[in-house]
Amino acid sequence: MPGATTGTPHHIEIWVPHLARAIHSWGWLLQRLGYTLFQSWPAGRSWRMGPTYIVLEESPDLTADDHDRRRPGLNHLAFHVESTQLVDMLCEEATQYGWRLLLSDRHPYAGGPNHYAAYLEDIDGFEVELVAIPPEQGY
Repeated sequence: MPGATTGTPHHIEIWVPHLARAIHSWGWLLQRLGYTLFQSWPAGRSWRMGPTYIVLEESPDLTADDHDRRRPGLNHLAFHVESTQLVDMLCEEATQYGWRLLLSDRHPYAGGPNHYAAYLEDIDGFEVELVAIPPEQGY
């Protein structure tokens, strides 16, 4: 596949307790970040950007109805965002889609003085970090 290189994620699959709710929050966010709808089936959706896609699935094999990012396992996903202005805009819009701002007392520098980011959590406890890296840092 063009654009796929060793080490690039092929896909990320997130099992959610309520698909419609996840589509509302994650679907909005992924589309705002530039992902496009890739696949759709009764128990799931996926969005793609380049060679990578992100899956939301309401699996019948779930063993719990809640997610706790503080348990062992994945804590959060962090996404590059092209500017501090877009981080701010996404942060403002996010509340309409079931996201809430974490670390609001230190926002937007909760990750440190040179780390402009929004930490958001959805209603099911999944966290994303939206990071605007200044050009001078170059990563």
